[in-house]
Amino acid sequence: MIPTRLCLHLSLACALPLGAAEQEPQAKKPAPKPEPSALVEVTAPLPSEPLVTVLDAKAPRQPVPAHDGADYLKSIPGFSVIRKGGTDGDPVLRGMAGSRLNILLDGEQLLGGCGMRMDPPTAYVFPESYDRITVVKGPQTVLYGPGNSAGLVRFERTHERFQKPGFRGVASLMGGSFGRNDEVLDATGGNSTFYVRGIGTRSHSDDYEDGKGTPIHARYTRWSANAAFGWTPSDDTRLELSGTRSNGEAAYADRTMDGAKFLRENLGFRGEWRRLTDRIEKVEFQVYRNYVDHVMDNYTLRTFTPTVMMPGPMVNSPDRLTRGGRLAMGLRLAEATKLTLGLDAQANDHTIRKTANQYTMPVENMPRNDDGRFKNAALFAEVEHPFTGRDRLVAGLRADRWHAEDPRAVVAISMMASVANPTYNHERNETLSSGFLRYEREVFTGSTFYAGVGHAERFPDYWEAISKESLSTASAFDTRAEKTTQLDLGWMKQAGAVQTSISFFYGQVKDFILIQSNVLKPAGMGTRAATVSRNVDATTWGGEVAMGTKLAGFLKVDASLAYTRGENDTEGRALAQIPPLEARLGLGYEAEAWSTGLLVRGVERQDRVAVNQGNIVGQDIGATPGFAIVSLKAGWKLAKGW
Repeated sequence: MIPTRLCLHLSLACALPLGAAEQEPQAKKPAPKPEPSALVEVTAPLPSEPLVTVLDAKAPRQPVPAHDGADYLKSIPGFSVIRKGGTDGDPVLRGMAGSRLNILLDGEQLLGGCGMRMDPPTAYVFPESYDRITVVKGPQTVLYGPGNSAGLVRFERTHERFQKPGFRGVASLMGGSFGRNDEVLDATGGNSTFYVRGIGTRSHSDDYEDGKGTPIHARYTRWSANAAFGWTPSDDTRLELSGTRSNGEAAYADRTMDGAKFLRENLGFRGEWRRLTDRIEKVEFQVYRNYVDHVMDNYTLRTFTPTVMMPGPMVNSPDRLTRGGRLAMGLRLAEATKLTLGLDAQANDHTIRKTANQYTMPVENMPRNDDGRFKNAALFAEVEHPFTGRDRLVAGLRADRWHAEDPRAVVAISMMASVANPTYNHERNETLSSGFLRYEREVFTGSTFYAGVGHAERFPDYWEAISKESLSTASAFDTRAEKTTQLDLGWMKQAGAVQTSISFFYGQVKDFILIQSNVLKPAGMGTRAATVSRNVDATTWGGEVAMGTKLAGFLKVDASLAYTRGENDTEGRALAQIPPLEARLGLGYEAEAWSTGLLVRGVERQDRVAVNQGNIVGQDIGATPGFAIVSLKAGWKLAKGW
């Protein structure tokens, strides 16, 4: 049997001045925030400029409204997702996952706590609570944090200043099979001097059934609340204080424990000044604090069955505190030459507490043990310079100073055993550099060719350096930093209603951090299986082709093709966890009130695998068959704004 899911989605958007009924008919209304389209589905969004794709986070999409950040990103050619239970997934861009793809929430670095990656950064993303999603493919910017060897994703909230007292808001409801329901409310009110914005979201789904009717342990509930207070004394000045709190729980069918808690607490303050002088176009600063408290157990969302090895319910409770800030200045060196200078820094501390028997040793009474500390401070500069009306050069440099500490006295090698940590109290101090150079040329009107070379050096993250072992010891703290050099080539064309994009990349990765499971190590008189981090050299290449057009003004057609190939050069075999060839075809009909849409997604068989090898998200377990998904949509616009 073929599994099927049905959903109904309702959306309302409005922008009204306060006391509108009492205003003069000819009074000029405040410019409202752009209203999200109620008719256009997002199936294969094309880049808006070389290597950059910008999406409206509130626009309806196929096949179903996204419930987390990774689910939304997979609509972009080149992206795929490694599912992590019902509530979240880890995005993969051109075969690269984890901290190779930097995720920023309103400019803030957010790092999960779970050593098993139950809570990647996208687990704390509620897409419809943001206004814009910006994706940069490849190491082609240095402005937003370290790493970025695969690319960068920014989930952003924007604000348009009220010219007079007013209100604007968006509400959305979605209901579907297997108990799926999503609710979103985003409302902003204010005047020319200040504004207050509140956003609330909730998403829930019960266990679903596969094509044979077998229940799958995957239910989840997640919610978020965000509030922001802003001061806007002029069109060029904004100060904002914001806070977020979110939580959730999720059942996992692929492991013996579930996610019983995904708490995030956030506080942020930012400022922005524009057009200060003829030379200083913009100054922006930001400070933030993100705290994540995560709980995994084997009894909250499933029936606990005692065994000899597991007599009581188990709990793992990691948390992470991240503090950071950024200061950047935009300068105009000449009439058309722009330079951005800045610095950013972040520090994060990870702790964990656990119990093998919640009955006799409640985890709440257990001390938290520090098991990883990381600090980073960086200077960056990026310049844009047009040579002529058809040529442009974009370049950037970045230097990151890293400091890491390993405070673990012992390392757990199983649920019931630990050994002395060979890197106890060791520290690492390294300076890593990144940079890129990209040339863009308008070949003829509406057609742009680009070629860029980027280099990114990435420090091992918590999951690579702390939660894994090395081949020779029980600690991977000394795993070498990863160095990626990548060539990006592409061509974009806009001709009337037809938009086309072709991109190709070729990357060499020195000291690629490979995660390998089921590595046999000595244990007493026998052996044990361990998961290790180790360095290899690798090569990746591939690309994307996408096309979109509107026929007769009401029929939309878009299609895309994405392919990535990876090689483990050190061992002469396939690089693990690389997605296969994927094709998409979208058809949409739009009338004044009605719309229909068809999305067909086909994925080829993947037999280039490396069993037990992969990344911090998952390892290959064998070849996978191809598959296809067909999604149908129909929409009706009740009235203006609905």
